Amino acid sequence: MRDKIEKLLLPALALGAFILIWQYAASHYPPEQFPTPLGVVQAISELVQQGGLWKDISISMVRLCAAYLSAVLCAIPLGLFLGRCRPCLRAIDPVVQLLRPISPIAWFPLAVLWFGIGNTPAIFIIFMAAFFPILLSTVNAVRAIPDIYYKVSRNFGARPALVFLRILIPAAFPGIMNGLHIALGTAWIHLVAGEMLGADSGLGYLIINARNYLRTDLIMAGMFLVGLLGLLLNRLITAGERLINKQWGITTQEQ
Repeated sequence: MRDKIEKLLLPALALGAFILIWQYAASHYPPEQFPTPLGVVQAISELVQQGGLWKDISISMVRLCAAYLSAVLCAIPLGLFLGRCRPCLRAIDPVVQLLRPISPIAWFPLAVLWFGIGNTPAIFIIFMAAFFPILLSTVNAVRAIPDIYYKVSRNFGARPALVFLRILIPAAFPGIMNGLHIALGTAWIHLVAGEMLGADSGLGYLIINARNYLRTDLIMAGMFLVGLLGLLLNRLITAGERLINKQWGITTQEQ
């Protein structure tokens, strides 16, 4: 009971303190420069009444899902293969380490030249933002599996497919999930950045369009919605992780 109260009370107190600090800071500026929390709520209500907010949210989510799932489907199988094939990893690692530090935003001019203006450049940027965290986390998770696991499986005559499904995947799963969490955050950040640079819809476009009209309340409303949706996405992937852990009997520390 006490733990449940703390889980509800402590976040509520932190949120209340944040709103009070925000209100105090906003009181020192004109509303056009630094809107109050109530002003941002009113801006969100205005967006809802105009009817375009849900379209922007749905477009952003479609772009995120398309790019993120593509990165997952490409990076995890490749990471599992490279984690088990050391010569292949040594061969491709220089290329990976060369491309990994390049900011996904730096790819945007080329993405526009290659794919034109629209959904595809934004999806490409999100893919690049999510691919490398998932790939490297998967490789490291596979390489961290103790060799004794494979020796025991060979002693019991386990087939390669069974070793893959019952040993490699469960043992590497926590490390893979770390990469998925990181990739989701970077993908969401670069989604908004990509929509600011070359899209005509989505939450990033909403923010940059509000800047053109000097509507700081709409800017902060868009920022709040981006943060809220990011929080919900993180909770969703965490719930999925706990469900899979429960199926495999893996205990995790409650947060």
